[in-house]
Amino acid sequence: MDKIDEILYGFISSLGYKPALDMFEKISSGKKLRSKLILKIAGQNEQSVRLCAVVELIHLASLLHDDVIDDSLLRRGKPSINSLFGTKNAIMLGDILYSKGFNEIVKFDMKIADIISDAVCKLSIGELMDVELGASFNDDQEKYLKMIYLKTAVLIEASAKAAASLVNLDEEKYAKYGKNLGLAFQIVDDILDITGTADSLGKPAMNDFKEGKTTLPYMFLYEKLNKEDKETLKSMFKKELNKEQIAWIKAKFDEYDIIKNSISLAKDYGNKAINSVCNDDLKQIVSNMIDRDF
Repeated sequence: MDKIDEILYGFISSLGYKPALDMFEKISSGKKLRSKLILKIAGQNEQSVRLCAVVELIHLASLLHDDVIDDSLLRRGKPSINSLFGTKNAIMLGDILYSKGFNEIVKFDMKIADIISDAVCKLSIGELMDVELGASFNDDQEKYLKMIYLKTAVLIEASAKAAASLVNLDEEKYAKYGKNLGLAFQIVDDILDITGTADSLGKPAMNDFKEGKTTLPYMFLYEKLNKEDKETLKSMFKKELNKEQIAWIKAKFDEYDIIKNSISLAKDYGNKAINSVCNDDLKQIVSNMIDRDF
């Protein structure tokens, strides 16, 4: 992971613009799930490590834009780039990272470049779809699953597929693994937003609903509620919730076993990922990701 960080720093340093490098150094580094996936599939070599760096660059660019769209002041428990430097600088830094990512990916085999660039197009559509769905309370699960596939799972899918292509493995099997891992990953994040704490999340708990994200647990709950309670839940959408409102929502989650059912769906996608490949390391990634503290 340190080597990947070195390459990322080199990518931005090579552009020769210190303000961009200064902002880049303030980005909170994540767990690099996509890189770990690539290295477990393709092994550690010069090409695979550089592929990791390109994918991480693209992922970071998407997070910068995501924080601007959501007006997020925190990212992984630290001030977001838009809170530190303003939205204009955050957007432009995101554009720089995307552009540098494309500049580097075209140095790979054409097939690898096509897999990653296609994923970035879909990721951008996912971001736009997220904004559209956030305009009002959304109870359409199919639309939500399509959005999280595009916004989250597609780059994980592409990472697995590109890594498989590097070492001549079955691309489609690994793509299937990545897609289902990505869907499970996002559903788990949706659950943790509800069950976690501000300290564990690096942002306020139950923040998704306030930001206009009707995530799967809320959809599951909406299905179960009577007409009056449905209207009560919808009236809280995109609002700053007080203690009584939070308690009401959590009580309803408990009453209808919503968290348990949401975890079950995440595990279903995790099992689909596991069943698509014969790789103990990749199975462990799924287990580690799903068996987090709810």
